Amino acid sequence: MPGPAPHRPDGPEFRDAPDVLDAPDLGDPATFADHDLGGLWRTLRDTAPLHWNPPAGGRRGFWVLSRHEDIMATYRDDVNFTSERGNVLVTLLEGGDAGAGRMLAVTDGHRHHELRKILQRVLSPRVLDEVARTVRRNTRQWIREAVESGGCDFAEQIAGRIPMTTIANLLGVPEQDRDLLLGLTKAALSAEDEDVEDVEDVDSAMARNEILMYFTDLVEERREAPGDDVISMLIGSSVDGVPLTDEDVVLNCYSLIIGGDETSRLTMIDCVRTLAAHPEQWRRLKRGEVAVDTAVDEVLRWASPTMHFGRSVVRETELHGVRLRPGEVVTLWHASGNRDERVFARPGVFDLGRTPNKHLAFGYGPHFCVGSYLAKVEIAELLTALRDFTAGIEQTGEARRIRSTFLTGFSTMPVRFVPEPRPGTAARSPAD
Repeated sequence: MPGPAPHRPDGPEFRDAPDVLDAPDLGDPATFADHDLGGLWRTLRDTAPLHWNPPAGGRRGFWVLSRHEDIMATYRDDVNFTSERGNVLVTLLEGGDAGAGRMLAVTDGHRHHELRKILQRVLSPRVLDEVARTVRRNTRQWIREAVESGGCDFAEQIAGRIPMTTIANLLGVPEQDRDLLLGLTKAALSAEDEDVEDVEDVDSAMARNEILMYFTDLVEERREAPGDDVISMLIGSSVDGVPLTDEDVVLNCYSLIIGGDETSRLTMIDCVRTLAAHPEQWRRLKRGEVAVDTAVDEVLRWASPTMHFGRSVVRETELHGVRLRPGEVVTLWHASGNRDERVFARPGVFDLGRTPNKHLAFGYGPHFCVGSYLAKVEIAELLTALRDFTAGIEQTGEARRIRSTFLTGFSTMPVRFVPEPRPGTAARSPAD
């Protein structure tokens, strides 16, 4: 069996032997759109748990962690690794994140702890009770309408509405602006056009800047006329007695709108696609043989919508016998860790009754997703509504995959929800 992946720095000097694996470039979005990477992840976990992805296409090289245990350990380690130089490839490879030290996701240490406490106050289960009731009401209404219509693009008509409506309500975004924000969040970190060669391009940067400008205007409005929304709460908050600046508030709104939409939306789309492809699991849910909360965790593990997060090395350290130097980029791949045979029995099997389920969909450690409760509520309400109002799910056309190095999933999902049979008629399975 080959040893650990050797060290290959970006500069002309190689500290060790050449890389042992001829692996595809994980910095190229086409890799994820055009390849089934299940075999690659297994090979990396077994033979090169610390793999060097060499420079390509003008991008820096970076390290790849693929084992569940290593990913968790790195998430916990805020001594040797930092998120303050970016936490996804698009920013890590560009040399940093403009929100470092101000936006929760790319802030460490004491300030991260204090910002997290502020956001947890408005995203806690107790505070979100009314929000959860609204999610339930909306989801059930939209699923009923989709069943009655005979078919829909689930991605656009339902999954595109549930999380955006929820996070927009929390932030106090006017209803007429929500379609605009949904389009911008989709463009910020992924592309739908398969001809796009580099999704981290001008269009993506423009989308990110437009989101920031939108919230800059909204923050100014809330300073003049505060409400009972999250933006008004952030404006009135402080860290160590120093009020948050407008830029602090805007950056954290950006993080909330991106995080609050993308993970839930892509997970819901994958959930419906997977249930249509696994009628035996659908029947388990329909018959009440698996708990909805348990099913939610398997849906999240299976979808793994955020394929990776990243860290930068701040102190020389060692992993799998390889020295990591300050400034180097280490990427932690949920797409692999959530299929790790060392943690999950039969990880390639979609099992709604899987327990325990230590998936990494929300990260781990100090940066565990602050919105995880809300995301689980949204997915649980979707599963409950599907169970209550449909007899089955049929995918009626090809789904279009998004292109990204960060997110995975589909931008379209044509489906038909089989109606519940009327009294006196027999139910029809999607497989019939």
